[in-house]
Amino acid sequence: MKRADWLPSKREVQLAMARNWNVNIAGNADEWGVPEDIRVKLSHAIEIAEREIIVPMSERNTVSNARLKMAFDELISTMRDIKKRYFFVPPLNEADLAALELKPKDTNPTNVPAPSVPPEAELFFPAPSMVEVVNIRPLTSSAADKSEYGVRIYYGVMGTPDETDRFRMTQRPKTGNDLPHSVFTRRKNHKFTFTGENGKEVFFCLRYENSKGEAGPWGNIVSAFVP
Repeated sequence: MKRADWLPSKREVQLAMARNWNVNIAGNADEWGVPEDIRVKLSHAIEIAEREIIVPMSERNTVSNARLKMAFDELISTMRDIKKRYFFVPPLNEADLAALELKPKDTNPTNVPAPSVPPEAELFFPAPSMVEVVNIRPLTSSAADKSEYGVRIYYGVMGTPDETDRFRMTQRPKTGNDLPHSVFTRRKNHKFTFTGENGKEVFFCLRYENSKGEAGPWGNIVSAFVP
C-alpha cells in the first residue's frame, strides 16, 4: 500500500533525511525564516539519534532500545514541527522541496467520485435501550476505496399519531428517505441509545458518502425492536 506520510519508515533513512535537512536549513535559514534555536534543536536531535543507532544489535538491551526509541521519537517530532511551521511555498520553491526530499503539494488533486457501492451491517444489542450498528462494510467483497470516506446512518422509531413529534414516522419506511434522523461516522460500529422507547421498532438504512458529502446508493433497510 502506498504511504501517504512524507516521512520514511526506516530509521536509517529518517536520519539521513534529517542530516540533509540540517545542511539545507543551514544555507537558507534566513530566507526560510528558521530561527537559531530550532536549528540547534534539530542538530542536537540528530547527534543523539546518531549515537544511539550505531550501538550494535549484539550489544543492545532493554535500556539501549528504550534510548533508541526516545532518540528517534524526539528527532521525528522535531522534523514534523519544522515542516509544519517553516516549509511553506513561498518562501520555499519546488526546487527547495526537492532538495529536502519532499514532494510539492498537488494542485490538481484526483477527483473522488461519489460512492458506487451500498453498505451493509448487522445489529447488536449490548444493553437495554441500546442498539448498535456493527460491522459496517461494502456490500460487495471489494475493500472500501477513497470514495467511501464515511457512512451516514439514517434511523427512525415507529410512533403513532398521538405520540410526540420526535418520532415523526407513523408508517413503515420504504427507503432511507423515509427515515427522519441521521448521523455520520467513519467507524465500523455506532451505538444508539433509545431511552423510553423499549419494545418499539427502530429502522436503519445506510449509505456511503465521500469527503465532499456526495452520497452513494442506499443499503437495505434493517429493523429491530429496542430491547
